[in-house]
Amino acid sequence: MEKFETVRGRAIPLNRADVDTDQIIPAQYLKRIERSGFGQFAFEQWRKDPDFVVNNPAFKGAPILLAGPNFGCGSSREHAPWALEDMGLKALIAPSFADIFRNNCAKIGLLTVVLPQKDVDHLIARAEELASSEVVVDLATQTVSTPDGSFVRRFEIDPFVRRCLLEGLDDIGLTLLDEAKIAAFEATRSDLFPRTVATG
Repeated sequence: MEKFETVRGRAIPLNRADVDTDQIIPAQYLKRIERSGFGQFAFEQWRKDPDFVVNNPAFKGAPILLAGPNFGCGSSREHAPWALEDMGLKALIAPSFADIFRNNCAKIGLLTVVLPQKDVDHLIARAEELASSEVVVDLATQTVSTPDGSFVRRFEIDPFVRRCLLEGLDDIGLTLLDEAKIAAFEATRSDLFPRTVATG
């Protein structure tokens, strides 16, 4: 997993509440065994509307998504964060997220930022008015701001999740931090037990 660095860029204003994981990635694509390639199918039903915000060329490649409350509700499919990540998104900002969805995002390095509704509404209105306007998301300082400094808000995040994102540690990376201890333990185990490390 890549280390999360400060993200600055345009923000897609998805001004909808209760966006569920089936709307993010339709169920028919869950049979795919790869983790990549889901971005083209994200919001597939809504993309059939030419006026849907994701279809707007002005937001192509935008690294930030602004959304309404309860984003990522519904079934706990991991494919939803995968699809958003594959779209090029690095950070999601909303008044609230479904817990399982938020945890799944953290495991792949996709930052979820919770801000009060009025602040999200302000950023959405700003992006809708001027698509080229940018937002800065700084995990180190736990702030969301505009480049001109007229808007600066601090957000809270679980310290463990923050550390993992900043250091680029997924579950495997966390385990490998204790690689020496694991190897030392394995060296003391009886040959009667299965080995969990490769032997020469």
